Amino acid sequence: MPSLLPPGSAVPAAVLCAAVLHALWNAMAHRITDKLVGFTLINLAYTGCAAVMVCFVPLPEAGAWPFILVSAALEVLSQLFLLRAYQLGDFGQMYPIARGTAPLLVAVASVTLLGQPPAAGEMAGVLVISAGLAGLAFANGRPGRAQLPALAAAVATGVVIAGYTVVDGTGVHRSQTVIGYIAWLFLCQGPVLPLLALARRGRPLLAQLKPACGIGLTGGVISLTAYGLVIWAQARGDLATIAALRETSILIAALIATLLFRERFGRLRLTAGAAVLAGIVVLELAHP
Repeated sequence: MPSLLPPGSAVPAAVLCAAVLHALWNAMAHRITDKLVGFTLINLAYTGCAAVMVCFVPLPEAGAWPFILVSAALEVLSQLFLLRAYQLGDFGQMYPIARGTAPLLVAVASVTLLGQPPAAGEMAGVLVISAGLAGLAFANGRPGRAQLPALAAAVATGVVIAGYTVVDGTGVHRSQTVIGYIAWLFLCQGPVLPLLALARRGRPLLAQLKPACGIGLTGGVISLTAYGLVIWAQARGDLATIAALRETSILIAALIATLLFRERFGRLRLTAGAAVLAGIVVLELAHP
């Protein structure tokens, strides 16, 4: 059957779809008042879906397992930082900072660690997107001292995101099975946060999960799908380009915040969003 997409367009299309899904599951997590409950349910969904998947997918090659384990640990760490950022700060500011920190770091890591220097046009696109994301993050003015702990948690999230993006970009190539890599990655990471939550709250946690069960589990399935699309793309495209395209989720999250949460978008956010879109155009035109 012939492809419905132009040659070379499947990877960016998958990443942009993942960006929409990523913004959506974060918005769903934001709606849950108890953030620990929300992230616990998301990870329970990871565990359940992945447990089914591993029964039907090939086992990753031996060389991929160190990457799977390291990535799973980094994924858990990023969720703990993001959970803390959402507890301390506003969703409309924390999400773009957490997501916007990663693209430039991934581009630098691609050059220094993996020997994959992007072309000049691709680097320009990464920089323009990163500048636009920074504008979205600070659209409400310079943050005060009281916000520093929240900002530190958000920035730490972005640093860890950059770390597992690089790890997965290498590991998935060594696994010889994209779907197997995804399944085992989520099965390794999924149980960790629920066990930590249970250790912290004990038996009352089970009752606390019930009110948010539907939205939390749905968010987890959406999150798994989003990252699965990203890993599929990483097996076929350039890391820095993919990381930058992923960050369009910040623009999508801003739209969700405006339409669903009635947050004010503002002129600066519109300008920053336009910069993000301009960066995507530059990135796509420069991509071979």
